[in-house]
Amino acid sequence: MSAVRLAEISSEPLDLDAHLTAVDDARAGAVTTFVGRVRDHDPDAATPVVALEYSAHPDAAAALRRIAEAAAGDTGAIVAVSHRIGTLAVGDAAVVIAVAAPHRAEAFDVCRAIIETIKTELPVWKRQVEADGTATWLGLGG
Repeated sequence: MSAVRLAEISSEPLDLDAHLTAVDDARAGAVTTFVGRVRDHDPDAATPVVALEYSAHPDAAAALRRIAEAAAGDTGAIVAVSHRIGTLAVGDAAVVIAVAAPHRAEAFDVCRAIIETIKTELPVWKRQVEADGTATWLGLGG
Protein backbone atom coordinates (compact mmCIF):
# COMPACT_ATOMS: atom_id res chain seq x y z
CA MET A 1 0.00 0.00 0.00
CA SER A 2 1.25 3.47 -0.87
CA ALA A 3 2.39 5.78 1.89
CA VAL A 4 0.17 8.47 0.32
CA ARG A 5 -3.49 7.68 0.68
CA LEU A 6 -4.79 11.08 -0.40
CA ALA A 7 -3.15 13.86 -2.44
CA GLU A 8 -5.66 16.27 -3.96
CA ILE A 9 -6.06 19.71 -5.40
CA SER A 10 -9.68 20.61 -4.66
CA SER A 11 -12.09 23.43 -5.33
CA GLU A 12 -14.25 22.17 -2.46
CA PRO A 13 -13.72 23.01 1.25
CA LEU A 14 -11.10 20.77 2.85
CA ASP A 15 -12.18 18.34 5.56
CA LEU A 16 -9.68 17.56 8.33
CA ASP A 17 -11.72 14.55 9.47
CA ALA A 18 -11.52 12.99 5.99
CA HIS A 19 -7.74 13.33 6.12
CA LEU A 20 -7.60 11.74 9.57
CA THR A 21 -9.75 8.86 8.34
CA ALA A 22 -7.48 8.37 5.34
CA VAL A 23 -4.40 7.88 7.55
CA ASP A 24 -6.09 5.76 10.22
CA ASP A 25 -3.92 2.71 10.80
CA ALA A 26 -3.50 0.46 13.83
CA ARG A 27 0.30 0.45 13.33
CA ALA A 28 0.51 4.21 13.82
CA GLY A 29 1.30 5.41 17.33
CA ALA A 30 1.27 9.08 16.33
CA VAL A 31 -0.84 11.32 14.12
CA THR A 32 0.07 14.92 13.35
CA THR A 33 -1.96 17.45 11.43
CA PHE A 34 -1.36 20.80 9.83
CA VAL A 35 -4.05 23.19 8.67
CA GLY A 36 -2.96 26.26 6.76
CA ARG A 37 -5.68 28.92 6.90
CA VAL A 38 -6.26 32.23 5.21
CA ARG A 39 -5.32 34.97 7.66
CA ASP A 40 -6.56 38.55 7.77
CA HIS A 41 -3.16 40.17 7.40
CA ASP A 42 0.16 40.00 5.61
CA PRO A 43 3.33 41.86 6.57
CA ASP A 44 3.57 43.32 3.03
CA ALA A 45 -0.12 44.31 2.78
CA ALA A 46 -1.14 47.93 3.39
CA THR A 47 -4.70 47.00 4.45
CA PRO A 48 -6.34 43.85 5.87
CA VAL A 49 -6.43 40.74 3.69
CA VAL A 50 -10.00 39.76 2.80
CA ALA A 51 -9.44 36.78 0.48
CA LEU A 52 -6.93 34.60 -1.31
CA GLU A 53 -7.60 33.30 -4.80
CA TYR A 54 -5.62 30.12 -5.53
CA SER A 55 -4.98 28.66 -8.98
CA ALA A 56 -3.02 25.54 -9.88
CA HIS A 57 -1.13 24.08 -12.79
CA PRO A 58 -2.90 21.01 -14.28
CA ASP A 59 -0.04 18.82 -12.97
CA ALA A 60 -0.33 20.14 -9.40
CA ALA A 61 -2.05 17.01 -8.01
CA ALA A 62 0.73 14.78 -9.35
CA ALA A 63 3.33 17.17 -7.94
CA LEU A 64 1.57 17.12 -4.56
CA ARG A 65 1.66 13.32 -4.53
CA ARG A 66 5.39 13.34 -5.36
CA ILE A 67 6.06 15.83 -2.55
CA ALA A 68 4.17 13.63 -0.06
CA GLU A 69 5.87 10.43 -1.24
CA ALA A 70 9.32 12.00 -0.98
CA ALA A 71 8.62 13.31 2.53
CA ALA A 72 7.31 9.95 3.72
CA GLY A 73 10.24 8.09 2.19
CA ASP A 74 10.96 4.94 4.17
CA THR A 75 9.71 6.30 7.53
CA GLY A 76 6.61 4.12 7.60
CA ALA A 77 4.46 7.26 7.63
CA ILE A 78 1.05 7.42 5.97
CA VAL A 79 0.01 10.73 4.41
CA ALA A 80 -3.15 12.55 3.39
CA VAL A 81 -2.69 16.04 1.93
CA SER A 82 -4.87 18.48 0.02
CA HIS A 83 -4.54 22.02 -1.28
CA ARG A 84 -7.57 24.12 -2.08
CA ILE A 85 -8.01 26.28 -5.16
CA GLY A 86 -10.53 29.01 -5.93
CA THR A 87 -11.50 31.98 -3.78
CA LEU A 88 -11.02 31.45 -0.06
CA ALA A 89 -12.22 33.77 2.70
CA VAL A 90 -10.37 34.59 5.89
CA GLY A 91 -10.47 31.49 8.10
CA ASP A 92 -10.86 28.98 5.25
CA ALA A 93 -8.42 26.07 5.10
CA ALA A 94 -6.04 26.31 2.14
CA VAL A 95 -3.92 23.25 3.02
CA VAL A 96 -4.68 20.20 5.16
CA ILE A 97 -2.10 17.56 6.01
CA ALA A 98 -2.49 14.48 8.20
CA VAL A 99 0.43 12.14 8.86
CA ALA A 100 0.28 8.89 10.80
CA ALA A 101 3.53 7.15 11.76
CA PRO A 102 4.81 4.54 14.18
CA HIS A 103 6.43 7.29 16.30
CA ARG A 104 5.85 11.01 16.87
CA ALA A 105 9.22 12.17 15.56
CA GLU A 106 8.53 10.73 12.11
CA ALA A 107 4.98 12.09 12.08
CA PHE A 108 6.15 15.63 12.90
CA ASP A 109 9.14 15.48 10.54
CA VAL A 110 7.11 14.24 7.57
CA CYS A 111 4.32 16.76 8.15
CA ARG A 112 6.78 19.65 8.32
CA ALA A 113 8.69 18.46 5.26
CA ILE A 114 5.46 18.34 3.26
CA ILE A 115 4.33 21.88 4.09
CA GLU A 116 7.78 23.37 3.61
CA THR A 117 8.13 21.69 0.20
CA ILE A 118 4.60 22.70 -0.83
CA LYS A 119 5.59 26.32 -0.21
CA THR A 120 8.61 26.08 -2.52
CA GLU A 121 7.73 23.47 -5.16
CA LEU A 122 3.97 23.00 -5.63
CA PRO A 123 2.78 24.80 -8.80
CA VAL A 124 0.01 26.72 -7.05
CA TRP A 125 -0.24 30.50 -7.11
CA LYS A 126 -2.28 32.88 -5.01
CA ARG A 127 -3.75 36.29 -5.60
CA GLN A 128 -4.02 38.14 -2.31
CA VAL A 129 -6.95 40.56 -2.12
CA GLU A 130 -6.86 43.40 0.40
CA ALA A 131 -9.72 45.43 1.89
CA ASP A 132 -8.84 48.47 -0.24
CA GLY A 133 -9.16 46.41 -3.45
CA THR A 134 -5.42 45.98 -3.96
CA ALA A 135 -4.55 42.54 -5.31
CA THR A 136 -1.10 40.98 -5.47
CA TRP A 137 -0.05 37.74 -7.19
CA LEU A 138 2.31 35.53 -5.21
CA GLY A 139 3.99 32.49 -6.73
CA LEU A 140 6.05 29.58 -5.56
CA GLY A 141 7.62 30.24 -2.22
CA GLY A 142 4.87 32.70 -1.27
